[in-house]
Amino acid sequence: MIQALRKLVTFDEFVAKYPDNTGKRYELHDGVIVEMPQPTGDHEEVVGFLAFEITRECIRLNLPYFIPKTVLVKPPEGESAYSPDVLILNRHNLVNEPLWKKESTVSQAESIPLVVEVVSSNWRDDYLKKAADYEAVGIPEYWIVDYAALGGRRFIGNPKQPTVSLYTLIEGEYQVSQFQGSDRIISPLFPELNLTAEQIFQAGGYPV
Repeated sequence: MIQALRKLVTFDEFVAKYPDNTGKRYELHDGVIVEMPQPTGDHEEVVGFLAFEITRECIRLNLPYFIPKTVLVKPPEGESAYSPDVLILNRHNLVNEPLWKKESTVSQAESIPLVVEVVSSNWRDDYLKKAADYEAVGIPEYWIVDYAALGGRRFIGNPKQPTVSLYTLIEGEYQVSQFQGSDRIISPLFPELNLTAEQIFQAGGYPV
């Protein structure tokens, strides 16, 4: 059986076709347009809880950060663009982003203090592809919130448990710390954040 090759698209083609009025989310993975699955209610409760807690900390510290509704993160190499579950932007650096005004796209580490991905069925993208690409961008902090323990055992242990994996950029490479149960999240970006892993998981209805 001969399988037809999938037509690859460039970032510019993707942005030109990007449907911003359908209510659907799309990402570009190495030239392939990927429609993101409709998230579950539990997933959205976790996303909303984290966005609220992080926003509250930004306000408390009077930081020039905000969480946009729909923004793309473009790695420096290849034809990819991601729409994170929670994206923290530094308003002060957006003037230096060439794609910000017209395409609401960021590509500079100085614009992106933190990215959060809440794991769903496509967990391999979060742990493998996005971790590598966010590292290439130079994003200082990347959280993978695996509230339903969907990720592979090589990432969250055996037996699998709900886990927050926090990647911190050190000398250009991500170093990972993991938090479960009553562990307090230790974030270099928000060192005074009073939040435990189980509080995050319980937001999605998962007892721990």
